[in-house]
Amino acid sequence: MFFKKLAAVQLVLMALACVIYAKDIQSKPEIITTLFPTYDFAKQIGGDKVNVSLLLPPGVEPHSFEPKPQDIVKINRADIFIYTDKYMEPWAEDLLKGIPNKNLKIVDASRGINLISEADHDEDEHEEHAGHDEHHDKEEHHHHHGGKDPHIWLDLENDGIMVDTIAQALAEKDPANKVFYLKNAAEYKNKLADLDKRFKETLATAKHKTIIYGGHFAFGYFAKRYGLEHDSPYEGFSPNAEPSPKVLGELIKKLKASGIKYIYYEELIDPKVARTISQATGAKLELLHGAHNVSKSELENGTTFIYIMESNLKKLKEGLECR
Repeated sequence: MFFKKLAAVQLVLMALACVIYAKDIQSKPEIITTLFPTYDFAKQIGGDKVNVSLLLPPGVEPHSFEPKPQDIVKINRADIFIYTDKYMEPWAEDLLKGIPNKNLKIVDASRGINLISEADHDEDEHEEHAGHDEHHDKEEHHHHHGGKDPHIWLDLENDGIMVDTIAQALAEKDPANKVFYLKNAAEYKNKLADLDKRFKETLATAKHKTIIYGGHFAFGYFAKRYGLEHDSPYEGFSPNAEPSPKVLGELIKKLKASGIKYIYYEELIDPKVARTISQATGAKLELLHGAHNVSKSELENGTTFIYIMESNLKKLKEGLECR
């Protein structure tokens, strides 16, 4: 589907390639990012020296997003394009091959990060759901992002690596402001480190060590970092597949037996699965924000990645009954 759309805009791109895009040398670097975390990181690093745009429209769930022709034109006119990784944005690499702007700096924000594989998660799931039948074991492989978990930004240590990668790209593209970018990046990494410390200290005291999540499998990196388990009825890293009744029933049974009083749901998606679990168990519904994207009001109100994660910490402290 995407490749048909891509073919439809080739004429537009060819026309753009023939036009001299006269850019004022005094203008700020134009940065386009695919997801909210990299958007916010670029804003925190670049400050008033850059213009940052989020490719995702506010309120749009990103796993099914495909760029439109006007998005491709926008990318072609940018100075820097930042995407998360080829597993989160599988459309990016093929799209970028057709971009005529040879001065566009392309940044893969996952560079230097050890990605968790599908097999790692499957081993955890198989241990936890040893009673699943063979059909389920085969079925659970169908909805993953090419064998890797793309949700790298939910590990705050990974965020520090991403910030360094973005800062270096800005410094290379705009060397006159290199010191400014690197200073901002260092200060922001200190904030991330402080938040990481608070997560470790708080979650170490948790009575319950399992996040029961009524959304897709997004918090794998997060759970691994803080010594937690992550249990979701979704079979993979995408929210597009419906959970099977068997897995849903097993999770309801587990929640009833655990004494856990909260079921978390994800942002920007109707929490019908979490609501079903809540109604069956009496557990309270609570948002645990994966920060993929934000709503229009959140964007307009200046919501930041750190604010989202601090809010998550408060909700986990209550839901996991931390001391």
